Amino acid sequence: MAGHLAGKNIAVTGAGNGIGRAIALACAAEGANVVVADYGVSIEGSDPSSEVADAVVAEIAAAGGTAIAVAGDVSQMEVGQRIVDTAVENWGTIDGVACVAGIVRERMLFNMSEEEFDHVVAVHLKGHFTLYKAASAVMRKQDTGGSLVGFTSGAFVASTAQANYSAAKGGIVSLTRSAAFALRRYGVNANCIAPAAMTRMSENVPFEIEAGGPEAIAPLAVFLMSNAARDITAQIYTCTGKRIAVWNQPEELRHMLAADDEMFTVDEVAEKLPADIGVEEMPMFADLERRMKEMAEKKAAEESGAES
Repeated sequence: MAGHLAGKNIAVTGAGNGIGRAIALACAAEGANVVVADYGVSIEGSDPSSEVADAVVAEIAAAGGTAIAVAGDVSQMEVGQRIVDTAVENWGTIDGVACVAGIVRERMLFNMSEEEFDHVVAVHLKGHFTLYKAASAVMRKQDTGGSLVGFTSGAFVASTAQANYSAAKGGIVSLTRSAAFALRRYGVNANCIAPAAMTRMSENVPFEIEAGGPEAIAPLAVFLMSNAARDITAQIYTCTGKRIAVWNQPEELRHMLAADDEMFTVDEVAEKLPADIGVEEMPMFADLERRMKEMAEKKAAEESGAES
């Protein structure tokens, strides 16, 4: 191993399964001490257990690495603090955090309950905040700074049946960019990964997606927490393992001005906006139509096969 994280102390949430587990194992293999944080819940957030975190710690130890398990709900401030404190108290610093923990509660917007919205946003978005806050408070005082790695999704653009998940993932992008903006002066970088991997969360996706295994995401996460990526910040990277892409930065594209510095009237907006500013096409509409067509064709083929 090249030891890209040699001497670093890293915390990974959601580290008991899937992408989080793969990142925790990869960090340890690259020389890091690892806090393996996971409550061990089911995909919808029930049945908490610390067994999965303990199992990953055992794997790391068996391979000659060092790791400590922390179980708890990452949406709770005291749990985020405890995860960071565990690294600092045992090894002296916290050099990187990768916030992978998440759950899903799939429902159309008009059928979604308050609890389904709140719980998903709490685990994903607030779960990032609790770690970012606790870790950055330490990192900004360290000579070595640190790295924050958030986990968003291409669904942050929009989602048909997961408005709660999409809203949380969009919030993670803005939170991470805000962290990058505020913490750069302290030597702390912050970036997002939008992974596409075959995990528990992707098993129920009713269409084909470009995805690799959870272990295919880990190299990018390791790199973003390494010294080689110190000057990379405020970026979103899609990662399938075989393909890595960078997202654009939001910016205004076109504008129009009211006459004589007066405010627009509704009539003026209606007249000028379509011609002067227009709209930006949303690629996801075309992608949704493609996916719906694929699902319809697959269903028709299955029904035809069953009849024969």
